[in-house]
Amino acid sequence: MRLILLAAPGAGKGTQAEMLSEHYGIPSISTGAILRKNISEGTELGKIAAEYINDGKLIPDDLMIKVMDERFKQDDCKNGFILDGFPRTIAQAEALSASDIVIDKVLSLEVDDETIVERLGGRLECKSCGATYHTEHRTPKIEGKCDKCGGELGVRSDDKPETVRERLKTYHAQTEPLIEYYREKGLLCVAKGRSEIADTSKAVLEALEA
Repeated sequence: MRLILLAAPGAGKGTQAEMLSEHYGIPSISTGAILRKNISEGTELGKIAAEYINDGKLIPDDLMIKVMDERFKQDDCKNGFILDGFPRTIAQAEALSASDIVIDKVLSLEVDDETIVERLGGRLECKSCGATYHTEHRTPKIEGKCDKCGGELGVRSDDKPETVRERLKTYHAQTEPLIEYYREKGLLCVAKGRSEIADTSKAVLEALEA
């Protein structure tokens, strides 16, 4: 299974990617996690990415394609993968289509903007491994600590309401056109986000396995 997840930032894409990774036994590849790791390590890529992310803008296509090409070559991708955050533009999608990678399905997870702004206000992320939690909907077992690695949890700077609204504008302008792009290719399936994570996961699996 080679799957692309499409959703606005904060729609719960990362959480569903984790669920699908366990369900299908394939890795979830989060471009956001890759970029934030580079930012925290102060790499050249990280320095460039930070300038775009802090302004709520997308990373340039040529840079993201270079990053993903390297990731696809790793051994854990040989039986499939879940793409969380790539492609984000038509240019990236066309570059992916031109490669040797064959995508099986594209899932669009739909959540309205105001729900996203409210939801992101309570999102927490592990500073070490990038796992996500929420102060109301997905609390860690130990307050302030990651269940997976024990790392410190914190609020991302790009989850501030004004930054979230800017990210949503960018998503609607540059990434949302991918929905129609993949619909025309016959690869698209759609799931509606629900208030409870378990209900959303059920809807996602039903959409993929219909």
